[in-house]
Amino acid sequence: MAKLFSSVKNHVLVGLGIGLGTPLVLGVIAWYLMHHTTAFKKADLLLIGCVAVNLAWVSFFNKINKENVSRGVVSATFLCAFAFFFYKIMQEI
Repeated sequence: MAKLFSSVKNHVLVGLGIGLGTPLVLGVIAWYLMHHTTAFKKADLLLIGCVAVNLAWVSFFNKINKENVSRGVVSATFLCAFAFFFYKIMQEI
């Protein structure tokens, strides 16, 4: 897999795209499970798990020396975590 991502440009915007795209796709799956199954009805932590997947991306890009991509993923992680926080606050109101 490192060979596949070794040709990726070492740019922050690439990391931002990867860091926003991964939780978005996983979040859509989690949202579907939360609204269409009874077992996951109150499983809001599935959404934060979608954001936590970015930690694996950060570790991976640090190993292949793509520091700027890793910085973009970390930035996207903070944005997604803030969105989850906002979601939880709005749910309480």
